[in-house]
Amino acid sequence: LPSAKGYKNMAMVSEDRNAGSSSDGTEDSDFSAEHTDSSESDSHAVRSTRLTRSSLRLSQTSQDVKHAPDQDETPPRTPTGNAPSSESDIDMSSPNVSHDESLAKELSLKESSLAHRPKRRRFHESYNFNMKCPTPGCNSMGHLTGKHERHFSISGCPLYHNLSADECKVRASSRDKPTEDRTLAHTQDENRHSTRHQAPTERQLHYKEKVTEMRRKRNSAPLKEHKDKSTEHRQVHGTSREPLLENITSDYDLELFRKAQACASDDLEKLRLQGQVTEGSNMIKSIVFGRYELDTWYHSPYPEEYARLGRLFMCEFCLKYMKSQTILRRHMAKCVWKHPPGDEIYRKGAISVFEVDGKKNKIYCQNLCLLAKLFLDHKTLYYDVEPFLFYVLTEADNTGCHLVGYFSKEKNSFLNYNVSCILTMPQYMRQGYGKMLIDFSYLLSKVEEKVGSPERPLSDLGLISYRSYWKEVLLRYLHNFQGKEISIKEISQETAVNPVDIVSTLQSLQMLKYWKGKHLVLKRQDLIDEWRCKEMKRGSSKTIDPTALKWSPPKGT
Repeated sequence: LPSAKGYKNMAMVSEDRNAGSSSDGTEDSDFSAEHTDSSESDSHAVRSTRLTRSSLRLSQTSQDVKHAPDQDETPPRTPTGNAPSSESDIDMSSPNVSHDESLAKELSLKESSLAHRPKRRRFHESYNFNMKCPTPGCNSMGHLTGKHERHFSISGCPLYHNLSADECKVRASSRDKPTEDRTLAHTQDENRHSTRHQAPTERQLHYKEKVTEMRRKRNSAPLKEHKDKSTEHRQVHGTSREPLLENITSDYDLELFRKAQACASDDLEKLRLQGQVTEGSNMIKSIVFGRYELDTWYHSPYPEEYARLGRLFMCEFCLKYMKSQTILRRHMAKCVWKHPPGDEIYRKGAISVFEVDGKKNKIYCQNLCLLAKLFLDHKTLYYDVEPFLFYVLTEADNTGCHLVGYFSKEKNSFLNYNVSCILTMPQYMRQGYGKMLIDFSYLLSKVEEKVGSPERPLSDLGLISYRSYWKEVLLRYLHNFQGKEISIKEISQETAVNPVDIVSTLQSLQMLKYWKGKHLVLKRQDLIDEWRCKEMKRGSSKTIDPTALKWSPPKGT
């Protein structure tokens, strides 16, 4: 067994370790192992020897620490400025000092090598490598501006513009130098007095002569070889490549066009990085329509050059779609339309309805269908608009008649459909305009002396609107009905609602019962009273007045 002196040294070491210095981890483990297993007899001699050596080393350590100078009782600092945490940080006269110093040096070398290791290069976070350029045969590398490593659209594709990635970089460097010279010249001209009729400077006159001379050198008649080359290029690539533009105009004008292309491509790339443009996908995320910016719900088959932008700008009167706010502003300054084309067949207050023939106003109706597809899931009519009539609901103010919604119907419907497609613009939803459109479609059916029904399948919102409308029509009819016997046929003839729709609505309201071999219509007074309360709160501002309709059925229907 260890002597009493050994245990005394152990106690001194534990007190000194609590004061600020710590012993080696191996020695701690030896001590704990011996202390717990000291009662075992099979390994008594070996463990006592190890414990004796450990106690001697620890006692030497404690004595060295005790004999340290009294002037500085704080533990010595490491090169990093922290207090030591092991024996390797303190200069001790122990047999393992040299080994601990070598370990400390190795660790410091590893830390320094990790600190100076160059960071791994990462690609731009906005790059989505699943996206590809739509140009056939393009690997999406390079950019028309020469400033980016990749592209995902035709606007930035060097191959589409009959160039290579290296040529785009060379053109970018050649464009930067004239820009710097022009900036320097403008800085020099700022010293001149600014007057309205300022005479041009010598530099401006020299540049004008230079441009005139460059344009005069152009060969006005293209050579036969250029024509053959352009024809061959068009036959081989079709519309997947830009036409060859050489010798069409002067070199100066062609270079100006190339610069404009590069600037436009650079602007689109900046918008894409900001998240405002989603090139590479044909989903239009939003449209600017009048004073509203609307988020779209579904995909619409706009041309690819417009669909890939992610945002479209539309004229709310002629429905022409454009790529930018600048183009829209210029268009609005010249657009003479203030209401839909066609005949105004209804007007009451600020509400008007225009009848537009798909054959006479084909472009407007096609744009209207493309706009509607952004908010309808089941719509399939886009371009074949000639067999249809479009009834456009508008709300007028001092700037014009603004589009609220519309519905279309076939000129000659074999199944007597009075609505083929119906839409209320999102900014006018939940305001009663949807029921106005439905009521107006049944008013036209009454004038035609027909029974109408909407074409199936209905969208989710359309089905909700029609069920609500059919419920109000039936409750209004039952409220005004004073007889004892009622028939589905009579209700259909008076309301112009299809009998199938009437039966389905009565069943959903639990007003149709089968009793003793007969179908009975129950007049539920609670539902009628509930409808009357809602009708009184709503008012009559969003209702159709049959006396304001000025319309006769088209010939041949």
